[in-house]
Amino acid sequence: MKLSARNKLKGKILTVDEGLITAKVTLDLGNGNVISSIISKDSIGDLNLKSGDTAYAVIKSTEVIIGIPCNCDNSECDCK
Repeated sequence: MKLSARNKLKGKILTVDEGLITAKVTLDLGNGNVISSIISKDSIGDLNLKSGDTAYAVIKSTEVIIGIPCNCDNSECDCK
């Protein structure tokens, strides 16, 4: 597999949770680190993804969103 993307994380598939149109794939990256991605159900079939398989999370920097947990106890807070 050759890709121009530089952010590739190798892991083992922990779970493949299929919905009606999409599926959530969770990878174990080791050392307690996991990452999940929502992909199409067609991609699950095309790649024949299943628990225990080795797979790569390929991250394009233009599509990464960073968030922080809300630590306030205020019910008026809009971060929840």
